[in-house]
Amino acid sequence: MLRTSGYLFHDILFRIPRSYNDVAYYTKDVNIRRDITPSRYVTALSETSANHKRYKSSDARKKGYVPPHGMKAPKWGENRKYSPFHFPGQTKAEWVLARADDILNWGRKNSLWPLTFGLACCALEMMHYAGPRYDMDRFGMVFRGTPRQTDVIIVAGTVTNKMAPVFRKTYDLMPDPKWVVSMGSCANGGGYYHYTYSTVRGCDRIVPVDIYVPGCPPTAEALLYGMLQLQKKVKRMKSLQMWYRH
Repeated sequence: MLRTSGYLFHDILFRIPRSYNDVAYYTKDVNIRRDITPSRYVTALSETSANHKRYKSSDARKKGYVPPHGMKAPKWGENRKYSPFHFPGQTKAEWVLARADDILNWGRKNSLWPLTFGLACCALEMMHYAGPRYDMDRFGMVFRGTPRQTDVIIVAGTVTNKMAPVFRKTYDLMPDPKWVVSMGSCANGGGYYHYTYSTVRGCDRIVPVDIYVPGCPPTAEALLYGMLQLQKKVKRMKSLQMWYRH
């Protein structure tokens, strides 16, 4: 598991193609995950070509379909476009709003301030993630002591029925936009205490959750990977574009 998470972390940072014997590898044309079975590989290629046809059609332009990053593998020495908001038939107004969204999302994803909200033993791994070994400050993430100055709440531990109303009130005090990271099995679904009388069976029964980090407890690397996934989600927010369309 640690080796697989290491591969994923290495892939996110460097985007370096790996060999066939590793977990996944990049083909020449399409950035897909290749299984050993050739039929699955052919199916993945056909699905990818169908996606190309879909976003090139006029219906896709009306709906504003955005082809996700990773549809094509970058070549050696080629820089991939930063913005995910590129699609055929984009008007000048849509282009300007897309660049404005890029600037807003860039600022948001590089200044995610989590709330100090440790509930149980997962909080130790969250402290480890904040320590010098993993150094979350290099991603612009700084713990704050008040919910009025935070963007993210990391639910690190077991949510009990007694804690649930306090948890919800803390979430309501956070300014928008805000995100929730559920850390560990107890926060995800109750964990070991799923059948006890005092435990909430998942913090998503109290607040909407954006990222789930599995494990009991998850390692600091797992939380780091979850926060990187949250950064990717923030990067794809379309606040101004949705305002323009509606």
